[in-house]
Amino acid sequence: MTVRTRYAPSPTGVPHVGNIRTALFSYLLARRLGGQFILRLEDTDRARLVPDSIPKISESLQWLGLDYDEGPDIGGPYGPYTQSERLDQYQAAARRLIEQGDAYDCWCSSERLDAVRAEHQRLKQPPQYDRRCREDAGQAQAKREAEAEGRSPVVRFKTPREGTVTLEDPIHGSTPFDVATIDDFVMLKSDGFPTYHLAYIVDDDAMKITHVIRGDEWIPSAPRHLLIYGALGIEPPVLAHAPRILGPDGAKLSKRHGATSVFEYRDEGYLPEALFNFLGLIGWSLDDKTEIISKAEFIEHFSLERIVRNPAIFNAEKLQWMNGVYIREVIPEPDLVTMFVDRLEADFPPEIPRPIDRQLVAHVVPLIKERVKLLSEVPAYCDFFFTDNLSWSKEELLGKAYAGRPADAKAALGAVATSAVDVTWTHDDIEAALRSLADKLGAKAGDLFSLVRVAVTGKRVTPPLFESMEILGRERCLERLSQAASLVS
Repeated sequence: MTVRTRYAPSPTGVPHVGNIRTALFSYLLARRLGGQFILRLEDTDRARLVPDSIPKISESLQWLGLDYDEGPDIGGPYGPYTQSERLDQYQAAARRLIEQGDAYDCWCSSERLDAVRAEHQRLKQPPQYDRRCREDAGQAQAKREAEAEGRSPVVRFKTPREGTVTLEDPIHGSTPFDVATIDDFVMLKSDGFPTYHLAYIVDDDAMKITHVIRGDEWIPSAPRHLLIYGALGIEPPVLAHAPRILGPDGAKLSKRHGATSVFEYRDEGYLPEALFNFLGLIGWSLDDKTEIISKAEFIEHFSLERIVRNPAIFNAEKLQWMNGVYIREVIPEPDLVTMFVDRLEADFPPEIPRPIDRQLVAHVVPLIKERVKLLSEVPAYCDFFFTDNLSWSKEELLGKAYAGRPADAKAALGAVATSAVDVTWTHDDIEAALRSLADKLGAKAGDLFSLVRVAVTGKRVTPPLFESMEILGRERCLERLSQAASLVS
């Protein structure tokens, strides 16, 4: 058997990371077992359709590294891969079920259905359809009323009144369901569009899907799906229900917990490799200690049996920590240089000349990669390398050590400039010269270094001072020391 999995989002907006985690699991299973991973768009909910989100779905998968083998934009042997282009198949399936006595047309109005629901609520009963149109007499009357009002019917599944169906789930095990608790649910709406219950089954069968991974919120609907599989004579695929994702407070995952889109994480400066690693460990584990796992290692070791049953926790702080680890230790430095260049090109103000000097970035990367956790932090750490338009303030320059002593600060800056003229311009020699100068001036080395740091970088928090001065070069440092001395005098 060739394993085929799919990710089938509804284009009602850009999918957030909780939704994408399901896609990642489906991708890993397909790649682990040498199969195919398919993208399909379930756009039958026309009221909530957001057309602009359609290209964003594929873009988010591609940015994260979830390359798919078939989909709306690349085609494949089992297309079309958009549900609204497959309506004839759902309607044919519904007609077939009606003809064989497993479904029926329901002509009841929405007002009548609301009244039935309200009565069930008043009696504290589960809100279910009362099956009026299941019987010939009731259906005939409802049809006359509907035709007089110009209404079309829906198609309902004729749920057996007794018996059990059993969900065999590789994550949750065997779960029996009493079909007597299931109502006659709608499969095809009056506009000819299917509900999820019918559409995904028809599509998965047509596309030869072997494994379906979805959230465990679909477990209560699984018996409905098993009934349809049986009525259509379809062997169900493996149905695996991944645990829901909760925030650290145990509440349903929401935007305040970090349930944002992949693009928001990209814009905040997260790396796709780090986000892939983080999402892969939400509800799945290799062991009880390994946290940094490459894409290749995930593919090598992934299995449904390692997915946990219990709800998983989304820890945004851990994601940020992991992103920092990837920047410091995992991403090869040439690739990191490319990422930094791209970020600086996008985020630097327009007055900084483009293109960004890649060779200069290559010198800067080793200085700041230990300090940043997000790519969005990079510009603020290194902008002084790319522009001489620094914005000092007298207070920042003087700091605590030289507050109220501008003359001493000016003298110190002048002495630094004088000593810098003859120093061999390496970071070790620059540091040795400034430490010796601090002794001559009777100043604390840290106080002098802080003064020089602000003078040559415009900041109090920077990459290592002497390495930064080496990269800036003697002439630029001397010019900045001179300007700073003028400012404090």
